[in-house]
Amino acid sequence: MSRAWMYGMCALLLAWSSGALAADAASGSGPVSLVFAGDIVLNDAAGEMIRAGGDPLANFDALFKQADIRVANLECVVATTGSAGDKIYTFRAHPRALGVLKRHFDALALANNHSGDYGREAFAEMLGLMDQAQLGHFGGGHNLSEAHTPLILERKGLRIALLGYNEFMPRSFEADADAPGVAWSEDEQVVADIKKARIFYKADLVIPIMHWGWENELTSNPRQRQLARLMIDAGADAVIGGHPHVTQEIAHYQGKPIIYSVGNFVMKETDNANQRRGWVLRLQLDKQGVVGLDTRVAAINMDGIPSLDSTAASPCWQRGQATVQMCQPTH
Repeated sequence: MSRAWMYGMCALLLAWSSGALAADAASGSGPVSLVFAGDIVLNDAAGEMIRAGGDPLANFDALFKQADIRVANLECVVATTGSAGDKIYTFRAHPRALGVLKRHFDALALANNHSGDYGREAFAEMLGLMDQAQLGHFGGGHNLSEAHTPLILERKGLRIALLGYNEFMPRSFEADADAPGVAWSEDEQVVADIKKARIFYKADLVIPIMHWGWENELTSNPRQRQLARLMIDAGADAVIGGHPHVTQEIAHYQGKPIIYSVGNFVMKETDNANQRRGWVLRLQLDKQGVVGLDTRVAAINMDGIPSLDSTAASPCWQRGQATVQMCQPTH
C-alpha cells in the first residue's frame, strides 16, 4: 500500500470538514458530523482560567464549530452545594463553567464515577443549572427512568439517540426510582434502552457513551469487548468509550465502530505521558450508521489544558474498510 494512496484515502475521509461539506451543511444535505471529546474536569487550573475570563477549550473552537453535533464527557459535578465524598479525588466546578461548556458543546455525558463526588444534592443542582442553560445532558437524571432516557438530537432530518452508562465503582451513585444519579450498565437494561430508543423514541441511530475499562490500560479488556458487541447486536450504530484516561484501540464489529477510549481532554490530575494525549473523535453519520471516522490529537499540558496537535497522525476508518488506518490531519 503506497503512502500516496493512504494519504489520499485520509483526505477523502476527512473531506466532510472541508468547504464542500460546509456547503452541504448549509443546504441541509450530506452526512451529519458528530464530535466527541473525552474526560473534562473544570476545577483547579481550568477553573481558575475560566474565573479570570479565559477559555481552556479555546484551541479547539474552530474544530468544534465544524461539527453539527458536539458532545463530551463531563468528569466533574458543576455545583455550589454538597460535600466531598470519601474518595482520593473529588471534582467540583463552579457554575460559571457552564458558559464555556455551552459555547463548545450541545450535550454532555454524565454517567461517570465523578458525577457523584459531592452527593445527590449537588448532582441535582447541576441538572437544574444545565436545563436553565439549555445544555443537553444524558446518562444521568433526577431518577432512574430519567437517567436511562436517551437524549434525542436531530440534524438534517437524522434523529440520533445518545445514551450514557457508567460501570466503574462506586455504584452507590446510581440513580434510584426517586433519587438523582447516573445510569449503570446492567446488560439487560442497556439492551432494553437501545431497543426503546429505536422503537419508542423513533431514533434513526443509537450511540451509547460508555465509562468503562481499567485506568492506564492501553487496550480494552474482555468485559468492554463483550459489552460493546452486545450493544451493537441490540442495535447500537457505534460505541464510544472513556474512563481509562488513556486512548485505547478502535475496532469494528458488524461494520460498526467501537472506540474503546478517547482518553482525557481537560484533566490536570495526570501522572504519565499517555494520560496527557487524548483524541477528539469525529464521526460522519447517515441513516445507515457511521460513514467514517477520524481523530484529532489533544496534547494536554501539566495544568490539564489541551491544545490541538496539528501534526500527529491518529486513527481513521471508513465504512467498508477492513482495518483502522493511521491518518495525518488535513485541517
